[in-house]
Amino acid sequence: MKQIIGMVVGMLLVLAAQAQSKKILDHDAYDVWRAVNKTAITADGKYVYYELESQGYADPIIKLSDVSGKDVLHYDRGSKGALSYDGQQLVFRISPSDTTLRRLKRIKTEKDDLPSDSLAIYQISTAEMIKLPYLQSFKMPKKAADWLAYQTILQPDTANKKLKKSNKKNGYPLTVRQLSTGNTYDLPYVTDYQFSEKSGQLVAVSTGSDSTLLEGVYVFDIATPGFAGIIDGKGEYTSLSWDETGSQLAFVADTDTTKALVRNPSIYHWKAGKLTLLMDSQTASMTDGWQVNPHQQPMFSKNGSSLYFGVNPPPIQQDTSLLEDEIVNVEVWSYKDPRLHTQQKIDAKNDLKKGYTIVYQITDGSFTSIENTEMPESQQGDEGNANWSIGLDNQAYLQSRSWEGFPDYNDFYAIDHASGKTTLIASKVRARASMSPAAKFAMWFSRTDTAWFSYEKATGTVRQITTNELTSFADEENDSPDFPGAYGVMSWIENDSKVLIYDRFDVWEVDPKNVSKPINLTNGRTSITSYRYIKLDDEERFIKKGQKLLFRAFRESDKGEAMVSMTMGKVGIKTLLSESVHYTGVKKARLSTEIIYQKQNFEIFPDILLTNDAFKKQTKISNANPQQASYNWGTAEIVKFTSLDGKPLEGLLIKPEDFDPNKQYPMLVNFYETSTDGLNRHRMPSPGRSTLNYSFYASRGYLIFNPDIEYREGYPGESAYNCVMPGITSLIDRGIVDKDRIGVQGHSWGGYQIAYLVTQTDIFKCAEAGAPVPNMISAYGGIRWWTGLSRMFQYEHTQSRIGGTLWEYPLRFIENSPIFFVDKINTPLLMMHNDADGHVPWYQGIELFVAMRRLNKPSWMLNYQGEPHWPLKLQNRLDFNVRLQQYFDYYLKDAPMPEWMEDGVPAMQVGIDQNLELMSDQDR
Repeated sequence: MKQIIGMVVGMLLVLAAQAQSKKILDHDAYDVWRAVNKTAITADGKYVYYELESQGYADPIIKLSDVSGKDVLHYDRGSKGALSYDGQQLVFRISPSDTTLRRLKRIKTEKDDLPSDSLAIYQISTAEMIKLPYLQSFKMPKKAADWLAYQTILQPDTANKKLKKSNKKNGYPLTVRQLSTGNTYDLPYVTDYQFSEKSGQLVAVSTGSDSTLLEGVYVFDIATPGFAGIIDGKGEYTSLSWDETGSQLAFVADTDTTKALVRNPSIYHWKAGKLTLLMDSQTASMTDGWQVNPHQQPMFSKNGSSLYFGVNPPPIQQDTSLLEDEIVNVEVWSYKDPRLHTQQKIDAKNDLKKGYTIVYQITDGSFTSIENTEMPESQQGDEGNANWSIGLDNQAYLQSRSWEGFPDYNDFYAIDHASGKTTLIASKVRARASMSPAAKFAMWFSRTDTAWFSYEKATGTVRQITTNELTSFADEENDSPDFPGAYGVMSWIENDSKVLIYDRFDVWEVDPKNVSKPINLTNGRTSITSYRYIKLDDEERFIKKGQKLLFRAFRESDKGEAMVSMTMGKVGIKTLLSESVHYTGVKKARLSTEIIYQKQNFEIFPDILLTNDAFKKQTKISNANPQQASYNWGTAEIVKFTSLDGKPLEGLLIKPEDFDPNKQYPMLVNFYETSTDGLNRHRMPSPGRSTLNYSFYASRGYLIFNPDIEYREGYPGESAYNCVMPGITSLIDRGIVDKDRIGVQGHSWGGYQIAYLVTQTDIFKCAEAGAPVPNMISAYGGIRWWTGLSRMFQYEHTQSRIGGTLWEYPLRFIENSPIFFVDKINTPLLMMHNDADGHVPWYQGIELFVAMRRLNKPSWMLNYQGEPHWPLKLQNRLDFNVRLQQYFDYYLKDAPMPEWMEDGVPAMQVGIDQNLELMSDQDR
């Protein structure tokens, strides 16, 4: 026994020594760590394609592997690849090295002299690669093999001064290439080009080169390869659209060469070599004064019998006779406006391009208006084949969006395509209706009724098809002062016979006619396991009887998952895999049973695995970050505690890999709302835009604690306090946390909660709050500048959870606003709030900062100029992560203070000197 104990102790000592010898993550790791993106599997399941993207400045990598995981192709600087439909070719973009581009830009190289991208065509079976320089763009048909089209930025012969330059306005040279033969066919000065979905048929717009090639629209026919013009003449040709088979084409043309402000676009239809003008502003079927919309993409029905396109009223025009000093620029805000003026300004660009849908019946040449100013939106059914549409009208309810929030209320209509007649289905429903695959039903979830409803087109009957007697189809965990949403629809069964609907855990088979009772297909509630369907065919529209289905089963008890299968129409679920991981990226080969997927937890990076639909054997395909094994990483676990309200809660605890239970560690607290379901999410080193990188700080010897928050209506700040504080004290009681070295960090809603907490407790040695709202009163009356919407709904019904208006609950607004208690803050506070923030107006951050500054409380605010709610530019994200680490290390690890904390960054130094250097004691 002593010998066994000695061996175990020895092994533990060796493991501890190995952990201590591992490297610690720093900011240089971002260049080394790579994410696996854009995964794909060939149609025959023999090859797997993926891209490796650096988290820093390193170049991307393209990989192609066989089923054993062996690299068939590894190409540095490759990206944006696509497999041909038959899986025989891989086509991708090759970009110049980032290092090379930066070096050339530093020496002020002209833009036209910088190295350009190239196109790579890799033949998988022979491992042959063709590289074509000067790439501008490329496309392949979605469901057809053997054809590729690409544009280059090559300029015409500069010796011939009569030739125009290739550019965005004039177009670029286009080449169509047959992949099997290598034959190419060229068309110059192309501004737009589109493949049909199921063939190599292609249409292109050329601005023309000379009298031998006029400006116009050209079709490439694969039967007799070559380009043939179908219309010519100066003008704008836009909105190219094929039917699925490539036998019909529609496009919009504006051939008026004058500078008239009021345009007259036309829509054309081409079939079997015949071009037909369908409609312009002079057509008898056109509403008087209206015109064809050049911005709405025409759409053919799946069976090719109908064409949908847009028309619009004439746009409002400025009086061009007015001089600049005669134009009055005044906004008149009216209480009767359906939309706030700020929202109108944000929406103006889209409003000017708004089209109202017309359906053209190709067989009989008839037109029917589906949408108009009174019916501004519609949805087509059965892939456009249906003879009716759903109309949605929310105009009567637009004002209430400011305080009700989303989704909008709508009136639903059935629109008959033959007569144009509209029939009211339901009014003032807080939902959007959708059509069943075969267009026999429309369906929606009414939040106010917490029930699903159906409309049967054949009988005109509206039915409530669910109640909450057997189960709740509404969100059981809704903790906002608003009607709960639904868990959603999984799919329909063939021929619209039944619809499959989720509750919190299960899938229910529901009769859209409400004749038979709902049937539970998964029985997950008994084991607290939720089942969610994994769709292996992107084009699947419904489920067939006898079809084998794959589900992801999430266990709430341990946050682990299983892959399970069932057969539609048969009882029983078969477990294929079950692990303490999270599954993602599941994709099936089109013509075989091979499947690729990724699994992850805190310690396991989500590399690609290959299996088949039985999941009995897995082969690891990618190995994106082998260097992780040489770094001190971390572990994740669930901790349980009780809130100050007496409710059982959970939280995530991240510990360093070399964690010693006999030591006390500095701890960072980071939270938003609830996060414990994400126990098995991997967190690779990455310069995040607004929050802590858990693996980075765990590697550096920190504990990270993320508690779930359970909210009480009207008291969001107090709710956060009641949940966060007992979680922290429970960990202190375990003896693993240094109670004098606890920091807290969060962004947006998390930033608000932190701003509130530091007015209530001094437990934190320091805090960082990103984009906080310290003043709910001024924020309530503000605008969300990205959308132009009022912020009222957020406080009354959604995340802020006040539960009513400012005049109904003034004390709630005051009690939850940290700005009124700034004098009680004794915690140093770092904020980040950017001046282009469209979610939380940055004057909120300013309010808190200037108040703390007046009271001489340690505080700093980072403003990444021109950035939105979070810094998006890589250099700014890197900078934020460096400053955050320096800040926490100073307060929680006794590291030297960086210069910016002592001296800031004066306005004259912005963009020049960031003051990131660490100070010595003598410098201070």
